[in-house]
Amino acid sequence: MNILIVLITFIAMEGATWLIHKYVMHGFLWVLHRDHHDHSTDGPLERNDLFFIIFAIPAILLMFVGVKNGYSPSFYIGLGITLYGLAYFLVHDVFIHQRLSIFRQTESPYFRAIRRAHKQHHKHLGKEEGECFGFLWVPIKYFKLYFKK
Repeated sequence: MNILIVLITFIAMEGATWLIHKYVMHGFLWVLHRDHHDHSTDGPLERNDLFFIIFAIPAILLMFVGVKNGYSPSFYIGLGITLYGLAYFLVHDVFIHQRLSIFRQTESPYFRAIRRAHKQHHKHLGKEEGECFGFLWVPIKYFKLYFKK
């Protein structure tokens, strides 16, 4: 049952990420996200990196409360959020934006589709007219570019 909670939370985070990215990061917290699009920050960190802390706090609190209550479901929800955050870091920051110089080349149609959709997202420098707000699931048209029929 606990593994199911983690899995459902991980999957639900994709929807939450889409909503937060579109309506919060490209909305009232654009001031933090803008430098991720226009690259106006010098150095390895961006204001956008504060979202790591913003998203980590609920996961940490859920895990803390869950442990305190004998590994209640809140622990496994927090774990699912944390695992999604790890996947996000590895795919978005390491693979797509190359913050670490590894995984530069791939023949995987799935990862190539994700990279292409993310490039489409970043072609818009402003907060309006964005597209491809998802992370692990992007519009089908990008998958069709790389998956052979």
